[in-house]
Amino acid sequence: MEDTFETSNPNHPPLARKGSKGKMNRRGSDCKATEAKIVVSGKMGVGKSALVVRYLTKRFIWEYDPTLESTYRHQITIEDDVMNMEILDTAGQLGEDSTNQWEGHVRWGDGFLLVYSVDDRESFENIAQLKNFLDDIKKPRNVSMVMMANKTDLERERVVSTDEGEKLAQTLACAYYEGSALLGDGVIGEAFEELCREVRRRKMMEGKQRRRSSSQQVKQAFNRVLTKIYS
Repeated sequence: MEDTFETSNPNHPPLARKGSKGKMNRRGSDCKATEAKIVVSGKMGVGKSALVVRYLTKRFIWEYDPTLESTYRHQITIEDDVMNMEILDTAGQLGEDSTNQWEGHVRWGDGFLLVYSVDDRESFENIAQLKNFLDDIKKPRNVSMVMMANKTDLERERVVSTDEGEKLAQTLACAYYEGSALLGDGVIGEAFEELCREVRRRKMMEGKQRRRSSSQQVKQAFNRVLTKIYS
């Protein structure tokens, strides 16, 4: 049995890898998978598509059409729980002529992988702008995000240091990873999976808050009924 990575981009054929047919939770029974809608964002040319394809297939593809967006579906297990990932590989970058499109991406997404290239300082400086945009759209909710520095294979061309990346991630209160889609180190997978953990944690907290609120509403309604009966 093969798990297929579906894509909405007609220029990208379905991507497949070997996988298991079914998933079980820690109690051994069928479990409902948690949905994680992941948006990969960053300046054009930082290697967003290469990172996504490397993560899903362990392959590196040299050329992509930067004007096309692709959506991939993938399933992983985080702490014994199944997660269905839907990964949106965005095209272009945030600008005045694309604000409405990007706002739609942000409202759709559960988690955000913000990518820059270590040989492109403008792409690094763009990360803070993207984070502010996410906060404006998602408020009052906290944004689940991870920073990813790509193209560490270009060490001689590097203009953004590891320290700078780590300091910005600390300021933005998010996890930070750096690696190379070309070399295919395991850091890429770690970044995607850490983002899924963040999405999972946030959804679990929101679920508990909703249940607590619902329980309080039931108690209040019950108390009102008792008050009417005994008044």
